[in-house]
Amino acid sequence: METSINNKSSRGIDLPPPKTEIGVWGWLYKNLFSSWYNTLFTLFGILLIYWLIPPLIEWSFLKADWVGDSREACSREGACWVFIKVWFGQLMYGRYPIEMRWRIDIAYIILAVSILSLFIPKFRHKHWVGVFLFIGFPVIAYFLFVGGSFGLEQVETTRWGGLFLTLVIGILGIVGSLPFGIVLALGRRSEMPVIRTLSIAFIELWRGVPLITVLFMSSVMFPLFMPEGVNFDKLARAIGGVMLFSAAYMAEVVRGGLQAIPQGQYEAAKALGLGYWRMMGLIIMPQALRIVIPGIVSTFIGVFKDTTLVLIIGLFDFLGMSQAAITNTNWLGFATESYVFTAVGFWIFCFGMSRYSMAVEKKMHVAYKK
Repeated sequence: METSINNKSSRGIDLPPPKTEIGVWGWLYKNLFSSWYNTLFTLFGILLIYWLIPPLIEWSFLKADWVGDSREACSREGACWVFIKVWFGQLMYGRYPIEMRWRIDIAYIILAVSILSLFIPKFRHKHWVGVFLFIGFPVIAYFLFVGGSFGLEQVETTRWGGLFLTLVIGILGIVGSLPFGIVLALGRRSEMPVIRTLSIAFIELWRGVPLITVLFMSSVMFPLFMPEGVNFDKLARAIGGVMLFSAAYMAEVVRGGLQAIPQGQYEAAKALGLGYWRMMGLIIMPQALRIVIPGIVSTFIGVFKDTTLVLIIGLFDFLGMSQAAITNTNWLGFATESYVFTAVGFWIFCFGMSRYSMAVEKKMHVAYKK
């Protein structure tokens, strides 16, 4: 056999690669069993999965209770998803009036259709959809959510809650923090001493205090500095605090991207006769933002999860409504189901943002492929 192989090699015939380097066996060997310690960790992982996954599946699905309208329908052998079924409306909409929740659903549908249209490759009017999402949709959503005009009954923001409130704070905080963070990053790199000093002071101040302090100050202390009779909505103050807090971190992410741009790009833009703002808008900033896509999305995910802190100022977001539900005297003892449902909800949104950012990053780096 060895002689036959040597003869083939001497005649210049290509031999097939070993089975341990291609196909399923090759992947297993390369990723799981390439060394003794990788093999040890793989076996430990398999054992850990064997210990955890079957009981979890049994508790979550096989022995879970799905049908019913009261706690008497729960056998207590598995998860009681009847609890989630009963509280689903409050978890999604908070104390928003039931007969008016269609207004939120319509806004969701408009947003979903607009975003899905951006994923259609041959759709030619994506720029108009983008303009609508940043200008038109916020106006439509405001009148739908708040009401008070066009025959819609007004709903106070104190009745907003659940996942709906989390999305409102998260989306507005994310959308507002990016442009403000870009301005702060440019200000920190400015050659004007006053602008640079103010930008540095703002960034370091907001990054040096926890978000809980920011929310507490915006809710309790800020009204004390306002003239008598002037008062902003608590939700608006919370959104402003989240937006400014996130913008400080976003500024540092964008600044890292700006510093990664070669000096030759600046010189080439000036050689073309471009002014500062045209140079930044057309040459520098697109490259910088492309470089820091992972950092930007990480900041977005952090902002979305930090919305849970608004509970300390009396706003019941997704997690806040979950905690309120488990304190109800008729449903005591179902904290596990509540927290699992909330965790899965946050994971879906955060994982979606992460995967989308990876797709955008891959698309934007096509020019770097060899």
